[in-house]
Amino acid sequence: MSALAAGMLLDLLIGDPHSLPHPIRAIGRLITSLEKRLYRKDEDCRKKTLSGAVLWGTVCAVTVAVSAVLLAAAFMISPYLLAAIETVMTFYILAAGSLRSESMKVYDELEAGNIEGARTCLSMIVGRDTDSLDEAAIARAAVETVAENTSDGVIAPLLFTAFLTPAGGMLYKAVNTMDSMLGYHNERYENFGKVPARADDAANFIPSRLSALFMIAASFMLGIISRRYSAKKAGAVWMRDRLNHKSPNSAQTESACAGALGIRLGGTSSYAGVPVEKPYIGDDERPVENADIKRSLVIMNAAELIAFALIEAIMILAVMEL
Repeated sequence: MSALAAGMLLDLLIGDPHSLPHPIRAIGRLITSLEKRLYRKDEDCRKKTLSGAVLWGTVCAVTVAVSAVLLAAAFMISPYLLAAIETVMTFYILAAGSLRSESMKVYDELEAGNIEGARTCLSMIVGRDTDSLDEAAIARAAVETVAENTSDGVIAPLLFTAFLTPAGGMLYKAVNTMDSMLGYHNERYENFGKVPARADDAANFIPSRLSALFMIAASFMLGIISRRYSAKKAGAVWMRDRLNHKSPNSAQTESACAGALGIRLGGTSSYAGVPVEKPYIGDDERPVENADIKRSLVIMNAAELIAFALIEAIMILAVMEL
């Protein structure tokens, strides 16, 4: 079994136990430390942008250097140790298991009729305000998160890890983490976070579109088993609504998921008490229901397996050509 397959299997089986140390938390602490040193409120816009770029470059360099040194040291000691290190790093890089665990907590609370509990669990995985959301809005927000993170948390890091080694996967996670911490449109981060935000958009441009295609393919396979999934509608809604978002990438997977399930995502959400209008994604064929959280996870897992199978096929063909 390849390290990629072993790491993916570990992620699917146990996710990210909170008791384990996690390299992404270390990256987060590095970002926070550098921000304290580099951010100056009284600087002009150009200098803030430059400071943010310095932070971005430093975090990327440190992440790649530490990862590469660890892999090189393992390689010099033993090929078995290298395989073990690659497996563990891949396990940390992928987030399908933790995304499934956290979103299922929302589902379980909704099924138990505990709206307050569902709101609390949802607040752990979304940035929007959750205090006033009703049952349907909670389910919709959870589905949106699963759909968007099918690319950001699963397919994109899988592609970077497979083709650029786990060091490349860690680099992607660093870029993604910097965007999540600094890529806000507010007074503090509008300029300081510009480079991290743009870099994340660039890193996800191709993976988000491939992820949508994998989700459409997954919907085709799932549609053979259940009428709940429609590849035809997934493709149609993706073609129509894939750019219905401020981000050039987020609506790619959300539109594929919305079409596959025959539901409508998007609309107005509140962030820190401020309503934010978002375009609708998908068709309002039926109300969003709790079970759509589980269905979106099924699509996510199927898309990941399709992506992995394609990656393995490419690797085999590449070896045969040598």
